[in-house]
Amino acid sequence: MPCENQLQSLLDSIKLSDVVETRTQLISQLVDVTGGEDERPSILQFLTTLWEDFTCLDASQCMLNKTILQVASTYLQSDISICLNQLLPLGTKASIWCRKHINMTLMSTADSQEEQHYTLFFQVLLDMLTHSAAVLQALAKHPVSTGKELVEAFIIELLNMTKDSILEVKKIHTFGPEVLKASQMVLDAVISLCKAYFNSVKLDYDATTEKDDVNHIINITKCAVENLVNLGIVAANAGGDLVSVLNLSWKGVVTLLQLFKGALAVKMDISEIILSLISLAKGSLSCAGQTWSTLMEPVSMAEAKRIFIPVKFYLINAARIISQYPSQAFSIFKDITLCILTILTFRIFLGEQKYLKSASEALTELLEPTSIHLLNSLLNSAQLERNHKCQILDWLFSDTPISDFVDAKSTREIFSSACDPMHVSKTLLLGQLSLFVNLLRSGPDLEDDVTLEIAKKLNWLLNILIEENVYSSILAFPVPLLHNSGHQNMFSSVIHALKTFMLVVSSTSIWGEIESFLLENLFHPHHLCWEIIMELWCFLIRHADSEMGNDIVVKLCTILKTTASWESVLNPDSVLRKLAKSICMILRNGSQSLADRVFNFIMNNNLSKLSSAMYIALLMEGFPLNFLSDKVRSVAKQRLVTDYFCFLDAFDDESSRKDGDGMFGAPVFALSAALQSLQVSISDTEMKTIKLLTATIHKYKNTSDKSKEQYVKVLSETLGIISSMQQLYSCDEMEKVMLELQNLFISSCGVELRKCKPNLAAFVAGLGDTEFEENENNLKASASWELFHMLLQERHWALAHLAMTAFGYFSARTRCNELWRFVPEDAALSFDLEFGKDANEERFMSEFKVFLDKEAVANSPAENEVALLVEQGLILKEMVQKDAMVDDEITRKRKFPDGISEGVSLLQNGLRVVANGISLWKQNRLDYSDINADFLTQFSHLEDAVGHIAASIH
Repeated sequence: MPCENQLQSLLDSIKLSDVVETRTQLISQLVDVTGGEDERPSILQFLTTLWEDFTCLDASQCMLNKTILQVASTYLQSDISICLNQLLPLGTKASIWCRKHINMTLMSTADSQEEQHYTLFFQVLLDMLTHSAAVLQALAKHPVSTGKELVEAFIIELLNMTKDSILEVKKIHTFGPEVLKASQMVLDAVISLCKAYFNSVKLDYDATTEKDDVNHIINITKCAVENLVNLGIVAANAGGDLVSVLNLSWKGVVTLLQLFKGALAVKMDISEIILSLISLAKGSLSCAGQTWSTLMEPVSMAEAKRIFIPVKFYLINAARIISQYPSQAFSIFKDITLCILTILTFRIFLGEQKYLKSASEALTELLEPTSIHLLNSLLNSAQLERNHKCQILDWLFSDTPISDFVDAKSTREIFSSACDPMHVSKTLLLGQLSLFVNLLRSGPDLEDDVTLEIAKKLNWLLNILIEENVYSSILAFPVPLLHNSGHQNMFSSVIHALKTFMLVVSSTSIWGEIESFLLENLFHPHHLCWEIIMELWCFLIRHADSEMGNDIVVKLCTILKTTASWESVLNPDSVLRKLAKSICMILRNGSQSLADRVFNFIMNNNLSKLSSAMYIALLMEGFPLNFLSDKVRSVAKQRLVTDYFCFLDAFDDESSRKDGDGMFGAPVFALSAALQSLQVSISDTEMKTIKLLTATIHKYKNTSDKSKEQYVKVLSETLGIISSMQQLYSCDEMEKVMLELQNLFISSCGVELRKCKPNLAAFVAGLGDTEFEENENNLKASASWELFHMLLQERHWALAHLAMTAFGYFSARTRCNELWRFVPEDAALSFDLEFGKDANEERFMSEFKVFLDKEAVANSPAENEVALLVEQGLILKEMVQKDAMVDDEITRKRKFPDGISEGVSLLQNGLRVVANGISLWKQNRLDYSDINADFLTQFSHLEDAVGHIAASIH
């Protein structure tokens, strides 16, 4: 090693030299003449001074600075602790110098001198970045330094310079990739230093006074996070040119935030970082929406994924931060949840567009699960109070339209620049629905308190389904499933999610909320909501234990008994029929023993007349007779046939019609309904059925009083019986029956006969198995033509549909060759649909073909079909609202005076005192044999009576 005098001589020569090139050559010799470790601080301080002396930017100075960095870098190969206070200022000065001159260099001209300077400057910049990264790596190997201010200043200037280098990297020719790589080395080194410092010092976040080392580390980390966030935003807006910086910066942000948790929450606004990520995600979606809004060809799955992958990256990092800082995230929960809603709404919007189906599927695969995780990170946080979680769910699922809080301009940019605000509002409703469905599916991953609040929001789900636009969309549009597993109707998706949720809460205390929800909506006035409720009831019956299923059905039958009356049997909108329909649907999903239990409950009821009313109501709603056990089914069949025979035998007896204790023709109604689910053998009385039909027609014609309506009902049901018994069509008496029907319906103008036409359509459909000659002289043929003509002329949509169904069934089975004879010139489908005036045969055949092909449904509905669904949804919504107003009015009318309610409460309290006294008497084993047994019975009856009174009041 050279002697110290040689080193001192070299330093003196450098100081005395006025020529930059000479100084540069002399300084380069310091690499070999390093002296002892004690000399390094003074050398570094001297080199820092030299760097400061030359402020004019030229090639010679660049070379000098490059040489200074080379010398300083040799000191990093050994322990730097003795020269840290000199090494850091040199790095700080170098960063400031490079940052100051980078813009000036990029603006220089392309002459030879400037080109040489350009090359030398970026060599210095690269050396400085590499040197600084090495300094950071060396610092990470040592405990927290005493020169805290120097370290902080060095890192601040270094990060500023690194950020400027990355910002200008596109303009840096030749050296651009190298500068970018070196800048990333610096960023990675800063992140590693913060992690090393964290591990070397035990951070006590709860201490009332911060230690100097802790405060130092927090300051460095705060600076690093802020710069990384800024770089992450810059890289995101660079259009894909800075993907590596994007990954490094945001992953670094998340890593450091996860390490330091509460300490950084005090020093930084974490919510702003989350908002930055959300803004980047929405910005990418907005760009995609604007680009795709003018497309005239489909977007490929690969292209859609290319756009959505960065959005997923932002959302994942946001979710990670939210899970660590839930309290800070709660302050911006509206922004977070609106972002989620926007994503789910965007998926629906894409699915509605002709060329964007693949984009909708890609979004479902990449973004939907991640966006839900974003919300679950908040809802599952142990750091948030229950009222905070309730506030989030109330904000998302309340009666106030969420569109009121959404920036209309930003949503239009995402969905489409030409998107109608009303369409955006509708689609946001669907986004809310989609979010709720996803939360139901997430039940296994949610905490109990959140699950309970979701259970309380189930009525919100039904209310949103009533909205006409939601109603039409969930029926019309399919939604993509995860993992490219096809599509599912939105309606099916809702039901599946509800079933999943039921399974999750089935063994918890939350189940009570589900039971209440199912019971409260058993008679929901909106048919779609009712179907959902009944599907859930059936699901429950299929999977519940037998004891629970029996208990449910017995309770429903008990309610059925209280609603039974003959007046309500024939009214399909009565409580009796609605409840019967629900029970029958449940039984079709239950066990054989369950069906037996219901049959025995009804038949063994003391109120025999009302039992018959309940039984017929159940049969008319499709009671599953085939589900009964053999013995019970035999009893049921025997009763049906016996009652029917008795009615036939007594039909001509006027007293039977005037019997006020039942419903005239009840056995006919019972058998007609039963034949739809069970072929009851009555072959020995077929002729009696034909005779019943003929006799009923005569009775109707010869009666002028109100009993005409009774005979019309019996006539209709008898036609239904015959249509279910194909063997009757081949009997000799059928021609006479057809002529009777022709004469009745063609010549009669009775308005009440219109009620028979649905069953008449079923009757004429059965003529397809009848053989007859196709000529004018054949009375059977002419009668069938006339009956079909009458039905096909019906303009009411329901009757027209039934007539076409009957004609289609007949056409598929008959051996007749001249089907045109069955179609009148003025058939309903012959008229033009728009005006209903112009009629021609070709139109009928065209519409008839469409009708027969209606089951071949396209993947997406036609525009007019969606419009019709919206119109239908609006009518149903108005009906539900009207029903709710009626219920409110009834409730107000039924409200009892306060005095009565107070009196009943006093009665209940008194009964409780008596009951407690009796219990105490028994517990003390006192002799109470002298108490009359009637007293206990009467007391029990009194309790029941008061209980019923209290229930009716409340």
